[in-house]
Amino acid sequence: MSDLMPEPGTASGEPDETAGPAPEPAAPAPLGVTRTPTGDAAVDARLERLADADHLPADGHVEVYEDVHRGLRDALTALDARPAPAPMPSYNNRS
Repeated sequence: MSDLMPEPGTASGEPDETAGPAPEPAAPAPLGVTRTPTGDAAVDARLERLADADHLPADGHVEVYEDVHRGLRDALTALDARPAPAPMPSYNNRS
């Protein structure tokens, strides 16, 4: 830069002594999102797992979200599975 131009962020080009150190990030805190039960125990358990992210820093959320997504995807996939055929009745009632 030119000797005539002050540094960006200061009027005189001198370091800003009043700024101090950067503030610390806030501690993780629950978002307070209400989860309404769906009636499906497997789905409800996955949705409750989202609460685990409330106590983690942001970089820990991805693991929780991916786990919940995987579980919900598995629950939806199971809905598409055909039920096993019922066993045929036995007619061996000879008397």
